[in-house]
Amino acid sequence: MLRPGDQAPDFDTLGCQGQRVRLSDFRGKKRVVLFFFPKAFTPACTLEVRHFRDHHEKISALNAELIGVSVDKAEKNCRFAQAEGLQFTLIGDESRAISEQYGVVWPVLRIDRRATFVIDERGVVVDVFHHELQVYKHLDDVLARLSSAPSASGAT
Repeated sequence: MLRPGDQAPDFDTLGCQGQRVRLSDFRGKKRVVLFFFPKAFTPACTLEVRHFRDHHEKISALNAELIGVSVDKAEKNCRFAQAEGLQFTLIGDESRAISEQYGVVWPVLRIDRRATFVIDERGVVVDVFHHELQVYKHLDDVLARLSSAPSASGAT
């Protein structure tokens, strides 16, 4: 799994709204909160995604882009995003290309670990949160990190 100080691997894929999503598009502009979750429509993942959804505006106000990833098919993640009324990007990483670059795929299960990366405007990982069972802790950690470290663009 990537660690703070590592360069975040770039990716180029489609989000659920059909938009192109490239990590490099945010460089020099925004921080990115990239969270990986095991499976769409499961109880714990639904709680985690709802928690991020309910605080999405606060994350945006802290000059950060929120992106969720799971190894589900894109169609399933898009149904999940629609069912939960998500206004942030979800990515279906069925090939596991993104998940493997970030080192979050469980070796035997081949699903994503519950891990969240905070990436600064330079594309550097500044924090990693990995709590498999504490689904609410990811958001709490993210908000604390974003609030304590002003972004390079001046937003706090």
